[in-house]
Amino acid sequence: MTIDRIDELLHLYGLVPKLSKLADIRTLLVNELNNQEFEDNEYIKTLCIQLFIIGQVEDSILIWKAKKKNFDTFCYIDVQLLCGAGLEQTKMYLGDANIFDALDALAYLKKAELAKDFVGFSRENSINFYLGYYGLS
Repeated sequence: MTIDRIDELLHLYGLVPKLSKLADIRTLLVNELNNQEFEDNEYIKTLCIQLFIIGQVEDSILIWKAKKKNFDTFCYIDVQLLCGAGLEQTKMYLGDANIFDALDALAYLKKAELAKDFVGFSRENSINFYLGYYGLS
């Protein structure tokens, strides 16, 4: 079932979606996060990758919520996916957003940075990696 849903998602929006599809992708992710009956972690990860590629800094909080949904999504969703707008811009945004999820995400990003999880990180490298991951490069 996962493969069919991901194939449909990639067919509808592509791995590199147009900005005009942002609201649709956000809605799909929110619906998936609210769905307690079925967990499709690979599908959730794909939605997060699409948001990362679009690169809107405010999506870092939604991606953080997806990462924190459960233990499996925490493992599935790479911390770098929070930083579609760039690491420094994301840290500034999260620091300015005075809500728990933003501050929680910022603390985790800082720990990940200290753990060297962002050595060699760039949007371009990440996008190329995920294009290969889905066999689209």
